[in-house]
Amino acid sequence: MPPKNRSPRIVTVGSPLTLPCGVTLPNRIAKAAMSEQLGELTGAPSQTLTRLYSAWGRGGAGLLVTGNVMIDRRAYVEPRNVTLEDERHLEAVGNWARAGSQEGSVLVMQINHPGRVAVGPLYRRPVGPSALRPQALGFNLRKPRALSLDDIADLRRRYARTAELAVAAGFSGVQVHAAHGYLLSQFLSPVANQRSDRYGGSPENRRRLLLEVVADVRQAIGPGAVVSVKLNSADFQHGGLAEAESLDVARALEQAGVDLLEISGGNYEAPAMTGVVQDSTREREAYFLRYAQELRARSGMPLMLTGGIRTREFIDEVLAQGTVDVIGLGRPFAVRPGIAADLLAGAGEPQSVPTAPRIPLAAATPVNSYLQLAWHAANLRRIAAGEKQVSGPGAVRTLAAAGTTVTARALTQF
Repeated sequence: MPPKNRSPRIVTVGSPLTLPCGVTLPNRIAKAAMSEQLGELTGAPSQTLTRLYSAWGRGGAGLLVTGNVMIDRRAYVEPRNVTLEDERHLEAVGNWARAGSQEGSVLVMQINHPGRVAVGPLYRRPVGPSALRPQALGFNLRKPRALSLDDIADLRRRYARTAELAVAAGFSGVQVHAAHGYLLSQFLSPVANQRSDRYGGSPENRRRLLLEVVADVRQAIGPGAVVSVKLNSADFQHGGLAEAESLDVARALEQAGVDLLEISGGNYEAPAMTGVVQDSTREREAYFLRYAQELRARSGMPLMLTGGIRTREFIDEVLAQGTVDVIGLGRPFAVRPGIAADLLAGAGEPQSVPTAPRIPLAAATPVNSYLQLAWHAANLRRIAAGEKQVSGPGAVRTLAAAGTTVTARALTQF
């Protein structure tokens, strides 16, 4: 299917974009979701998190997508995730929303459930589509419990309720996280999902829960709020979600009325989203460009491309060609909060920002993936404290500081 309603004018980073729901992004630069781990022990957003989004809100991005917000306090992606399952923290969530959107950025909350890769609470058994351990080191220590149909119905209600509360607090909408090996991604995966009921087996059954969640969220927040989805182009894992099936999922999401699809890839076993594992067929830059080109040939749905974008030349080219509609940057925002304003002024390059330390050994892939997260998390706290550009510590200091922090949080939260 050819693209629909494509504008004949040349699109640049400064061009506004009106999504199908009617919300207009003032430009084409998005801060993609990153793990902030800046919630309070109660699950409320902290003042540090609010200050961080205030800095990003002043940084010029047309769209800000938050890091993971949990739909259930019984399952965390990381310690100190924000949790939104009822109204107890609604005032603090509202402060967070105002901080990020005060300068005109559209602020969207990423909502998620980790499924079988939950890190906590440690005393709880993880859940998943099937009772199968993930193969990622550390996450394979606990065998998950297979979700019952009643459990699935409860999860659907939780996604919808969290979305409803987010919009009530002032967010412009939500992004349903269905990538990176989290719960909805697990249901899509033939490796993680070996159910024999209506949620497993065929591709249509494995995508059923994601489509139900999208429909539930839309009903909860109405036609005028943003419903976005983050989807793997592929799992980059033997037997996992493959590109051909992912393209079918994307087209089903378009039919479901999704306003913006963010393209990513990988999971805990094969972390392609961090650049540690890359698509060997990618062209020039951007980890998932080829998939975006394949999808654009079949779909007119607004697309956001994130991962490995390095140059202004590339950004200008893919926007002008109409390959994608929004450019997502993650790690550059973790070292230079005003990079969107720089790009809009023609003065910035994503590749010009400092990068995380990396151990140059093939066997160090899991450690390097963790280094990426820990290094950027340390930088987020410095941005929240007012720094305009940060470079972060080296590998040894990053790991030492992260280990101390994780241990302290584990003792206090779990």
